[in-house]
Amino acid sequence: MSEIHKFIFEGLPVRGAVVRLTDAWVEILRRRASNTTHGAYPPPVQALLGEMTAAAVLMQSNIKFNGSLIVQVFGDGPVKLAVVEVQSDFSLRATATVNGALSPDASLSQMVNAGNEGRCAITLDPKDRQPGQQPYQGVVPLFGDKREKLEKFSDVLQHYMLQSEQLDTTLVLAADDKVAAGLLIQRLPMAGSANLAGASSQADEDQIGLNEHYNRIALLAASLKREELLTLDVDTILHRLFWEEQLLRFEPLQGESGPRFACSCSRERVTKMMLSLGQAEADSILQERDVIEVGCDFCGLQYRFDAVDTAQIFRASHFPLPPSPLQ
Repeated sequence: MSEIHKFIFEGLPVRGAVVRLTDAWVEILRRRASNTTHGAYPPPVQALLGEMTAAAVLMQSNIKFNGSLIVQVFGDGPVKLAVVEVQSDFSLRATATVNGALSPDASLSQMVNAGNEGRCAITLDPKDRQPGQQPYQGVVPLFGDKREKLEKFSDVLQHYMLQSEQLDTTLVLAADDKVAAGLLIQRLPMAGSANLAGASSQADEDQIGLNEHYNRIALLAASLKREELLTLDVDTILHRLFWEEQLLRFEPLQGESGPRFACSCSRERVTKMMLSLGQAEADSILQERDVIEVGCDFCGLQYRFDAVDTAQIFRASHFPLPPSPLQ
């Protein structure tokens, strides 16, 4: 079961979180692989999208925000766009657009940032957005301070966190075809409650890189290996890394309160789209092929309608069910 574990280091200005996405991540990959047009993601895209998904859940878990957090990577490589959307209740979905061949060990820059023009955007879109109110968005390049290409998505986000919150952040991310996981360690704000859309204080900026407690804990976190993050349970990871520290752990978020896959597509919505298309157009498509296939642009799931399904859809539209009697 997918889960989030949050914790703080008692008496120290440092917080952390571990996320393990299992069923939610497998469902994302299953839908994509079942799409006969696109097929499964190539291994390097799968790894990138999994790391992005784990990171987005970690970021959403650290802010008090009623709305969606959207992480996007886009550029001039074969991966034109990768997007992850996580709602405040941790329902999530993810997708990537791949145009062109990739080597099995393609790096981040080879996938997205061939000409060093790639970008990463973080968007906070409030659920109760007022008329005229724009979502908050921050954008950073996929290169460092010396315009060197960044090859790890964790490095991109750490750079983003420094720019947006002026807070030191350490991220360890990993993903394969079964698990997408991440560890986040962050220095707490000196004052107030800085978040992705908030302003940090001068005291926060002055502490960048200087807090010895954070630096010690970040060094321990960075020693976590990819294989350990993917294969070990959370209790084992935290004990191995921080057995000398005093951790205050919160109740894990899992099940209905934890990360879970959710996409707004449905067979009912596709049926309504077919009705707007019209029976004549639907019949003409069926004359050329056995079924009408409609794929969700986001999750990749395909909905198929044969001649019998299509006839029933339009027959039902002519003879709707009577309203329920009043009680």
